[in-house]
Formats: sequence, structure tokens, C-alpha cells
Amino acid sequence: MKFRVLTYNIHRAIGIDRRFRPERILGILNHHDADLVLLQEVDVGVPRSGMLDLAREMASGAGYPYYATGLNVVLREGHYGNATLSRHPITHYRNIDLTVGDKKKRGCLHTTVNFGDALNPVIIEAFNLHLGLSPQERVRQVGTLIHSAEFTSLDKSCPCLIAGDFNDWGTLLAPIFTDILDFECASNHSRGYHNSYNTYPSFSPTGGLDKIFYRGPLTLLNRRRCWSRVVRIASDHLPVIADFEID
Repeated sequence: MKFRVLTYNIHRAIGIDRRFRPERILGILNHHDADLVLLQEVDVGVPRSGMLDLAREMASGAGYPYYATGLNVVLREGHYGNATLSRHPITHYRNIDLTVGDKKKRGCLHTTVNFGDALNPVIIEAFNLHLGLSPQERVRQVGTLIHSAEFTSLDKSCPCLIAGDFNDWGTLLAPIFTDILDFECASNHSRGYHNSYNTYPSFSPTGGLDKIFYRGPLTLLNRRRCWSRVVRIASDHLPVIADFEID
């Protein structure tokens, strides 16, 4: 079975031209037609984004029958956080709190997705995260994630994805996943974790902040960042795509 994963910090659907244009994000999602979409910076009921539930709008507009949200930040009006959209049933989800002390609220949305059916389940565990701005904060957040019940309960033979906006300018976190936890990286130009796709800022990217790590019986078939005129305007990040086959 083959499937496509896309991770994208949509910046609340507010582009670098400072215009709220959710239709641009929808166009990008429809064009790339991923089976599993991991979004960060998703507003729900916030004035700057028209009081819309952007998770529901993206799921409905791009034809995803299943979605889950992990709302981390409480604003004066509304919330924002992460959202996972799926063409296959999400059988379980929970938002893991990654907040460190009094720093900005952060989280990781864990979803269990069944790519098969009730009689022949094909389960993929997906972790959709958005980490903090300081190196020490990010290391502690990864520690919280890998010690969570959702992660520690997984066997290494289970297909597993950890993706999102890592905010990891120096690629300091990648060895934790690749060298210690036996993941591989699908968001770089070649095997390993060096030479990552630069995804931020979208108009002239210099930082590889958006990553996809995978583990278990998954074969990476193709990987790329999205690089088109509308993508460079629609958000301050670029999306990253990976195609897999379940062995």
C-alpha cells in the first residue's frame, strides 16, 4: 500500500502579503492530494481568520472525511494549534502537552489512523508537533514526547511518523530521532539527516524547520518540498511531502 504525507505550517492561512486567504492553502492541499496532512498554526474561532474553524474548513474544502485538532494556545477569542487531516479513519487521537514552564503553549497531536478496514487494519501512528523557539526548550519537549504513554506504548515494528514544525535551525534534534530512536528522515535531500530541505521563510528559505521522520515497515519512495509561486506566498513556511509504501 502506498500513501502520501504532507506537513505544513499554514501560518493561520495568512500569507506573507498579510492577507487571510484560506483558498490558497486549500488549492495547495488539493493539488498535492496527500493521504495524511499534518498542519500547524491552525486557528479555530479567532477574529484574524474570520472566526472560522480552519481545521474543519481545510478538511471539508480538500475532501478529507476525517480530521482531529490539538488546540494549544488560548487567545482572547478562540484558539490555535495543530490539525491532522486524513482520508482514512482516525480511530484515536490525543493532544500531548509539550509546554515548558511559562513559555508559549506547545503541543503534539497524536493520531492513530487505520489505512485498512475493520477486518484487515493497517495502523499508522502519527505525531504532529510544533516545537518552541529556544534549543533547550525543544530538547525538553522532545523528551516529554518520547516519554509520553502514546509513544512508549509503541513497538518499533509499528509504522510511525513524527512530523511538523521543529523550529530546529541547527538540526540539533535530528540525531535524537535517527541515532537513538531508530527513525529515518524524509525531509532532506539525501539519506541521513544532513542537508535538509530549507522551508523557512517561504519566499527565500534558509532554515530546514519542517521535517518528517519515519520508523517501522515503511519504504520511502519519494520526497520533496513544495516550491511554486503560490506556495511562496500562501504561508511563511513551505510544505514538505513524502511518499511511502507499507512493506
